[in-house]
Amino acid sequence: ETLYIVVVISCGGSHNLTVPVSIMIQSVLVFNNYGKPRLMKFYTDHSEARQQQILSDVYKAVSQKNNENCNFIEKCTFLGDDFKIMYRHFTTLYFVFCCDTAESELAILDLIQVFVEALDKCFKNVCELDLIFNVDRAHYVLNEIVMGGVVQETNITEILARFEEQKQAELQENRITPVITMPSIPASLVNRLPSFKDFKMPEIAYTTNPAVTYEFQPYN
Repeated sequence: ETLYIVVVISCGGSHNLTVPVSIMIQSVLVFNNYGKPRLMKFYTDHSEARQQQILSDVYKAVSQKNNENCNFIEKCTFLGDDFKIMYRHFTTLYFVFCCDTAESELAILDLIQVFVEALDKCFKNVCELDLIFNVDRAHYVLNEIVMGGVVQETNITEILARFEEQKQAELQENRITPVITMPSIPASLVNRLPSFKDFKMPEIAYTTNPAVTYEFQPYN
């Protein structure tokens, strides 16, 4: 299945070929070719209905494109006339950014490349199943790159190092077995507790009454 990764961003100003740290990201959406979301991260306040509408509109715009066309969609009316979509296609994955019309396409493509390489190396050839069964780790990779809507890290080596540290911390946490300790009894109370030898069973006198007779009836 084809997987789309969408990052909705709003930014301005001129940038070089390197990824600028001034990019303000509004939201990150991940969905497959049926429009089913696999990861959704919004950095600005939107109602749930608005989030679903953005997801639906971006999916329709991206899924109607083919690989022979250019890598951007201008004037996305569903987001506003000041936005355009830029994307890159890697095998079965589409990485799509929606940004301000004044933003540099090369800068956004560089950021897409960083995100793709980070996911691919962390998950060893990332696919949709990785995002389904490891969505928490996918969020961790994203948080290493973007925090609060601002690009924090674009160095693949640093991102991988933080990702491995997080994995080791999770493994270490899973190895820890909780130890249950019973409350101790004060010595003053222990001395007062009777021992088993101090307990005496009462004597039971067994008597027979000759006047009482027992008659057994056959079971029908």
